[in-house]
Amino acid sequence: MRHPALTLAGLVAPALLLGACATTQPSLATDMLDGPASSYGLFLAGQGALNDGRSSQAASYFNMAAEAEGDTGLIAERAFTAAVLSGDITRAAQMAPSGPDASDNGKRLGRLVVAVEAMAQGKPKIAQPLLRSEDLGFVHRSAGVLLAPWAAAMAGDTDGSLVRPQVRGDRVVDYFGLLGQAYLYERARRYDEAETDFKELTKGDAPGDMVILAYGGFLERRGRRVDAQAIYNKGLAEEPQNSVLKAARDRAASGKAPPPAPNLKQGAAAALIAPAAGMMSAKQTQFALTYLRLALRLDPQRNEAWLMVGDMMEAAGDTEAARAAYGVPKPGSPEFGAAQAKLAWSYQNAGDGETALKLARAAAAAPGAGQEAQVTLADLLRANEKFAESAEVLTGVIAGDPDWRLLYARGVAYDRAGRWADGERDLQAALKQQPDDSELLNYLGYSWIDRGQHLAEALAMVQKAVGQNPRSGAMIDSLGWAYYRLGDYKKSVETLEEAVEQEAGDPDINNHLGDAYWQVGRRDEAMFQWRRVLTLAPDAKLKAEVETKIASGVGPAAPAKIAAQ
Repeated sequence: MRHPALTLAGLVAPALLLGACATTQPSLATDMLDGPASSYGLFLAGQGALNDGRSSQAASYFNMAAEAEGDTGLIAERAFTAAVLSGDITRAAQMAPSGPDASDNGKRLGRLVVAVEAMAQGKPKIAQPLLRSEDLGFVHRSAGVLLAPWAAAMAGDTDGSLVRPQVRGDRVVDYFGLLGQAYLYERARRYDEAETDFKELTKGDAPGDMVILAYGGFLERRGRRVDAQAIYNKGLAEEPQNSVLKAARDRAASGKAPPPAPNLKQGAAAALIAPAAGMMSAKQTQFALTYLRLALRLDPQRNEAWLMVGDMMEAAGDTEAARAAYGVPKPGSPEFGAAQAKLAWSYQNAGDGETALKLARAAAAAPGAGQEAQVTLADLLRANEKFAESAEVLTGVIAGDPDWRLLYARGVAYDRAGRWADGERDLQAALKQQPDDSELLNYLGYSWIDRGQHLAEALAMVQKAVGQNPRSGAMIDSLGWAYYRLGDYKKSVETLEEAVEQEAGDPDINNHLGDAYWQVGRRDEAMFQWRRVLTLAPDAKLKAEVETKIASGVGPAAPAKIAAQ
């Protein structure tokens, strides 16, 4: 079985990925509000909305509950949390828990929120004592120490701003604290020390595009454009499709104005992105969203933060909030392409392919649209079975960049459009560039197997793919189908039974197993598998094939054994 058609956007451009999305269901507590609302009902409705990721609705319910009940501590603290998660930091700072009935966790988060709000309002001296790590506790200690130098800089304390943040054993603080110190050294015109920090961050083979862009921008601002191009090329050696790095390199080469260093609020916002990403990796989604909202209070145009918020809202099932976040980056910004791609896919995943394609076409046609927009359009055209058009779009991209992933995608599109010779050529060209990619090996190998072509070579290819992915039902199916085509039905049955165990709901795998059962004389089991296929939403072609076998009572003819192979 060929692997489901790949989506290139995540391969060609940086992308932020989260876990599987949860669907939002009306909560029991919300249903209780059909009649006169009690404070308890409002509280339950708020808690249900908060659990579902609908933080704006949760904030409204908790506020109403607090007003009805006279602002009890528990309800007020929930309202504060909901206000933070919904992004209303100014209101949250006014509601920060501080009384004797407030929880320690609530008080600690309250200190951080009040500190950020003070920095956003240009009152850093209020923020400085609130950011002491011992007062913020273990959870928020990293955020506090990363923010402290920026608060010191805002307060005019140059020496305090240059103290490198440190938390023992915290690699996030070590890394991003050094990045912040580099920027603050540059701000203090201590350029040699700034470059020492930037060099430390970018040493090694794969330093990451964030620090590559930071160091390159510093070099451009110092008039060292050739050195900047060299550092951008270092990043592109690891991420050749990174459109942001390409744009930076082209800017440096053309002599255009360098990117400005971040101002103090922007730098403070960037410091909060780091612990947010760490919390996301640790599946602490509420803390991650908290830090993102705080970062956006300091820098409302922090586009990568909006993308992360959108991803989290999408994962929580709050599609409306996700789309609002994806809609923030403006045309011309480096993140616009990724934002439009995520916005379009949110409609595609909701079953609205027409809107998804409309958005993708508009983004691809926009002035200055890069490769990412074209690739997203091609992906969505393929997802909507417009294979010929998808291949045409990719042809324009490949003309300037014959990357194996693009060739793979066009090969799939050609194959699905009925142009196998063109698809085979692209897939073979992709395999020459990337001979060990398991999905590519499986797709081309299965394509040959299903056509009865190059069986010995195809068998070796799918064996290699299965070796890399021993739990992939699709790849195990390809191997079982290779044995079937070669006439080794006993081995085919054993392998296809394993494939069905891995992906019991796949109609193609169940059909293949039915055919293999038929060839070894297990006719009743074959009929069972074919009937099962009809319950698994097969496509029209497979449905007709299976219905014919069931109605006629005659299974498939045995493929000729290829003794030489």
